[in-house]
Amino acid sequence: MLGSNDMKMHSNSMFITGGGSGIGKGLAEAFHKLGNHVIIAGRREDVLKNTCAANPGMSYTVLDVAEAAGIRQVAESVTSKFPALNCVINNAGVQRYVDFSGKKPPDEKAIQEEIDTNLLGTIRGCAAFLPHLRSMEQATIINVSSGLALVPLSMFPVYCATKAAVHSFSLSLRHQLRETKVKLIELIPPYVATDLGGSQPPRIGAPTPMPLNEFIAAAMEGLASDADEVAVGPAKAFLAAHAGARAAFAGMNR
Repeated sequence: MLGSNDMKMHSNSMFITGGGSGIGKGLAEAFHKLGNHVIIAGRREDVLKNTCAANPGMSYTVLDVAEAAGIRQVAESVTSKFPALNCVINNAGVQRYVDFSGKKPPDEKAIQEEIDTNLLGTIRGCAAFLPHLRSMEQATIINVSSGLALVPLSMFPVYCATKAAVHSFSLSLRHQLRETKVKLIELIPPYVATDLGGSQPPRIGAPTPMPLNEFIAAAMEGLASDADEVAVGPAKAFLAAHAGARAAFAGMNR
C-alpha cells in the first residue's frame, strides 16, 4: 500500500534526462511498459527519435542539461504541454578519464562540461521543475548518482566528485522537502554496461559491468519500494559503508 509520499510505478507523467541511451533509455522503456507517459530528453535528436519510434506514445525534447537557460525553457514548455507531469528523473551524465599527474594540464573545457552536466544539470533540473512538482498531489524526483559517489575510482576524479556532490545535494534536498508531497529518491547504480565512459584505458582486474537489463530490473524493484536511496548490485555495499555518515546527517539536521 502506498504511503502519502511513496512513488507509484504507473499512471505517471515522467520527464527523463539522458533518456535516449544507456540507463536513461532503460528506465524510460521500463516505465513506459508500466503505463506511464514518458518524455525523454537529450542532446542527440536522432537517438531520441529512434527511442520514441520503438516505443509508441513516448515523447521527446532536445536538451543539453549543461545549459542553464535550456533547462529553464524546457521545464516551462514541458510542464505547459504536459500539466500532469509528476516525476522528473535527473539522469544525464558524462564520464571522462582525467589524468592530473601528466605533464600537461587536463582539458579545462572538458572538466567544466562534466561538472555542468553531472552536477549543475541535476541541481538546475530540480530547481526548474520543483515549483510545478510542488503543485501536484504526489510527485517524485529521482537523482541518479553512482556507487562512485561513495567510493571514488581515481581514473575518473571529476566524475566521482560530481556524483559525490549529487549524493550530498540529494540528502539536503530530501530534508528540505520532508514536509511537502515531493519524494526525493537517489538511484545509485554500480558499474553498468553502457557507453557512458566511452573509450577508456584498459585496467587489469577491472570489474565486470552489470548487464543493463539486469540493472534496470533491480532498479525498478528498488524504486517500487519506499526507499529513499536505491542502491543496486555492488553499490549496496558502498551505501552500507556510509551508514554512520547518514546517522550523523540526521543528527545535524534535526
